[in-house]
Amino acid sequence: MTDQDLRASEKKSSGAVFIICPYIVRGPHRVMDPKARLEEAKGLAEAIQLDIKGAEFFKQHVIRPATYISKGHVEDFIGLIKEAQINVVFIDAPISPVQQRNLEKAWNCKVIDRTSLILEIFGERARTAEGRLQVELAALTYQRSRLVRSWTHLERQRGGLGFIGGPGETQLELDRRLIDERLGRIKNELEDVKRTRALHRKARKRVPYPIVALVGYTNAGKSTLFNRLTHANVMAEHMLFATLDPTMRRVELPSGREIILSDTVGFISDLPTLLIAAFRATLEEVVEADLILHVRDISHPESHAQSQDVFEVLKDLGLAAIYEGHGIEVLNKCDLLEDDEVTRLRAQSVRMTHPAQCVISALDGEGVETLLTKIDQFLASKEKTYDFQISLTEGKKIAWVYAHGQVLSRADDEVYAHLKVKLSSENKERFDQMLGDG
Repeated sequence: MTDQDLRASEKKSSGAVFIICPYIVRGPHRVMDPKARLEEAKGLAEAIQLDIKGAEFFKQHVIRPATYISKGHVEDFIGLIKEAQINVVFIDAPISPVQQRNLEKAWNCKVIDRTSLILEIFGERARTAEGRLQVELAALTYQRSRLVRSWTHLERQRGGLGFIGGPGETQLELDRRLIDERLGRIKNELEDVKRTRALHRKARKRVPYPIVALVGYTNAGKSTLFNRLTHANVMAEHMLFATLDPTMRRVELPSGREIILSDTVGFISDLPTLLIAAFRATLEEVVEADLILHVRDISHPESHAQSQDVFEVLKDLGLAAIYEGHGIEVLNKCDLLEDDEVTRLRAQSVRMTHPAQCVISALDGEGVETLLTKIDQFLASKEKTYDFQISLTEGKKIAWVYAHGQVLSRADDEVYAHLKVKLSSENKERFDQMLGDG
């Protein structure tokens, strides 16, 4: 039995899980269908192999301060939870510490909310040191807000050793201080990671390949497309948040131009704010991207709603303007659609320019060559024509121009190579820096 199988077995043996998805009625602007939201909640539970014994959604007009859901619903679930021997109830909503405590008392079992479960998934999936730090930062921030429910003995005092708290410091205060100290250390470590990333980006600018970043709703097929384009073997499974840590590979386009392709964490509706903050460093590659590919599962019944959720997260990160000016919508999983629907989408994509669209199946490769051509065309559209006069003795600079631009013509005299070259503005700036460096 593998370690992963063992962990899955432990998850299942840890207790039966019941999922509750309260559909809060918010007028005509509700984005996701409640049944689709329930299926997504199941997907979150299945992502860490929880043993689902049942799931229900119901409409609710008001959030109750004490229990989030109505008193009637709380009482209705008591018998079901007891009869099915449920150990954990997952409420697909952000509940407060007080609401969590009251529900646990009423149902006599553990209660977790959407934020807690997503943190659990992220904690299990993070592989790099940076990913683990980001998860711990988010988890400790979440835990700190819930310390009040962890201790029922606040009257108990800790005494006199200075390094663990002065006279009269409660257990709660001690725990909060220890968490704050750990948070401070993590933030410092993440700053070091960000500085390292900045150095890597600076190095890439010296050997400049355009960066193309994949973004999209979780399980939209980003990693499958990444593997298709790069011939890599990044984890790509039919589960939510299969990819957490950023992965980058070099790809050659039809014109011979080379790019760096970056796979990123999947977005999700109501992504906890503390996770957006914690994973901002992961998404910095998107900030630096020359082009953003928004991968959509076009076969999903909530594809449009998922697209809106991705755009909202991009707005929260200050990236919406980048996407609107430097984005291609990749309508993935066309192999799951009827032929006439694929034909309609292709006709639509021909008309779309802001953002451009491309219909593909990352799984079987349909449309992928067209996508590569569109990427090529986009990057070419950013290029301008320049005339260079470079000494024939400066072979390194001449070679750099050939490697990073399209040489339209060349004429040599006894001293200089006279080149007419198409270059992106970024590469022109880098070439000017080379000239300045002598």
